[in-house]
Amino acid sequence: MRVAILGGTGSFGRALAKRLVGDGRDEVVIGSRDAERARAAAAELGAAGGDTNEAAVGGADLAVLAVKAEAALDTAREVAAALGQTPLLSVATALVFGKDGVRPDADARSLAERIQDVVAGPVLAGLQSIAAANLDEEPPAEDALICGDDRDAKELALQLADRLVSGRVIDAGPLAGARTLEGMTALIVNVNRRYGVHAGVQLTGFASS
Repeated sequence: MRVAILGGTGSFGRALAKRLVGDGRDEVVIGSRDAERARAAAAELGAAGGDTNEAAVGGADLAVLAVKAEAALDTAREVAAALGQTPLLSVATALVFGKDGVRPDADARSLAERIQDVVAGPVLAGLQSIAAANLDEEPPAEDALICGDDRDAKELALQLADRLVSGRVIDAGPLAGARTLEGMTALIVNVNRRYGVHAGVQLTGFASS
C-alpha cells in the first residue's frame, strides 16, 4: 500500500512514518507545506519520498491527515483536488485547553465529519488515542479504533492501524462515531497530564485469539 502522510514533518506524522517504514510493508511518502522539509524528513526516515502535501497524495492508496487540528480543514481544502477519491484518514482532534483541563471544541460535529465536507473521497477517523511517543517504542499494547462510512476505505485504514499496535484494530462504526472517538482524546490528554503517562485504550469483552 502506498501511504501519503500529510504533515509528515510534525511529531505524530514523523512517528507514524518511522513505524511504517520500519514495518516495511508499505511505501511511505512524506508530505508537508515545505517540500524541502518533506524531502529531508523522508531521507532521514528512509521513506520512499517527500514533497508538498498536494504532490504527496499522487498515486497514494491512502492519505493520512496528520497535521495539527487547527490546520486540518485548510490542509484538506488545499489537497482536495489532488486527492480526488483517495481515502483520507484524519487523526486529529480539535481541543480547547483551559486552566481546569482539556475539552473537545464546541462544534457538535467531529473534525473528521467537517473534513468530509471539503473532500470528495471517503474520510476515516482513527488513531486519536495513540500518542506519538508510543509509536517511537515497541508497538504499544493498546487498541486502534477506526470510524468511517466506506467499507473499502475503512479496510485500508484498519490495515495501516495493524502495523502500529500490538492490540486489536477495531472497526468502530460509521464516521459519526468520530464525535465520540475525538472526544475520548480530550479525556486521554487529561489523564496523561494528571498522571504523567502516555495512556492508550483497550476494549474488553473480546474472545481470546
